[in-house]
Amino acid sequence: MIFVTVGTHEQPFNRLIQYMDELKRDGKIDEEVFIQTGYSTYEPQYCQWSKMIPYNEMIRNVEEARIVITHGGPASFIMPLQIGKIPIVVPRKQEYGEHINNHQVAFARRIAETKGSIIIVENIQMLGTVISQYEERVNDMGVELQLNNKKFCDDFFKIVQDML
Repeated sequence: MIFVTVGTHEQPFNRLIQYMDELKRDGKIDEEVFIQTGYSTYEPQYCQWSKMIPYNEMIRNVEEARIVITHGGPASFIMPLQIGKIPIVVPRKQEYGEHINNHQVAFARRIAETKGSIIIVENIQMLGTVISQYEERVNDMGVELQLNNKKFCDDFFKIVQDML
């Protein structure tokens, strides 16, 4: 299964949801896709979806998913990392009305560069390729995920402080 979450930010992220639905429709994804759509207005026709889901269900979906795709909100991609998954992160962009600025782009780039533990996709047209090459990309990253919350939180705090 592929699990997609766009978090609880009040602006829609229709671009990601619609593109995932189209990948499923066109047969470029043949496995089950479940999307948490949040405040988005696009309703998937080819993927299972729910606007909001309880946190325990979110955790279960991440645990069961082969691939987790998130927006660039830290809470959405930190949880998969804590569970031992390398998420694909598609940051929300201001120019599409998905957020008030491009801080998700800057933040996701910084995490990808300094931690090397996420796969960032800024061009939505590349998402299908990244999904099809997911295992190879993860293997090439050579990242060994450790479920060490204190170290992660300390490193995360330092990155945020450096950005401020």
